Amino acid sequence: DIRAGVGWRPPGVLMGLQATLNPLMTHPTFRAMRDLPLDERLHRLRDPAVRRRILGEQLQTRDPFARRVFRHWTNMFPLGETPDYEPGGDDSIDARAARAGVSPEEYVYDLMVGDEGRAFLYYPLQGYDEYTLDPLHEMMAHPRSVASLSDGGAHVGTVSDASFCTYMLTHWVRDRDQGPRFSLEEAVRLQTSDTAWLYGLHDRGVLAPGKKADVNIIDVDHLHLHAPYMAYDLPGDNKRLLQKADGYAATVVSGEVIVEGGEMTGALPGTLVRGPQT
Repeated sequence: DIRAGVGWRPPGVLMGLQATLNPLMTHPTFRAMRDLPLDERLHRLRDPAVRRRILGEQLQTRDPFARRVFRHWTNMFPLGETPDYEPGGDDSIDARAARAGVSPEEYVYDLMVGDEGRAFLYYPLQGYDEYTLDPLHEMMAHPRSVASLSDGGAHVGTVSDASFCTYMLTHWVRDRDQGPRFSLEEAVRLQTSDTAWLYGLHDRGVLAPGKKADVNIIDVDHLHLHAPYMAYDLPGDNKRLLQKADGYAATVVSGEVIVEGGEMTGALPGTLVRGPQT
């Protein structure tokens, strides 16, 4: 009875000038400026001579992962201010560049330099060759699948996975029109009682007398997931991707309100959880 952990989006990476990866990072001219502050890199990248030199260079890597990701233009998409994690083929870098009459490299270059270097590219790593999440719905609906994360907390300059719970409620419950969805009740169960049962946390996951008073009060109609952004708040001013959401009225942990109206209250009632319970 082995359960497979799946996310609500295809496994993917975010690329850009602030991210760990971007499609031009192996080009010699670009590589020479990779450690410069973002504003200085932007200043140089906006120089037409630098642009011509970088676009005239070839991909400088033998790594098969990098060669696939950095040049798979039909499976690479602009993320945009309102993230679309189920884009169509017409939204790919390849299709957009063709409509603009430029090469994919040129389109990507100008996209990354725009928006003060904050723009991101979205690349689904697998399971998205047909531009649909229907196979993912089939996996998630299977009785032996469970909502979980495999790399939660890792690769924080490339992925932003903490938002998958919100994405389940917005895309998979409320907004999806390309295929089947889940009911609100199914989505709540998958992310609460099913997950608590799997990990042996028998004191939580349902609203019942004697259980741990952990509650999210959510305005589903106004739930909104913002675009990821890069924060530099780790030790040594290192970076991590964050993603905010609107629509959470309050979050309660052990009966104490820790977030209200999107603002932290300062209450910290959480404690260390030591594995499965009897």
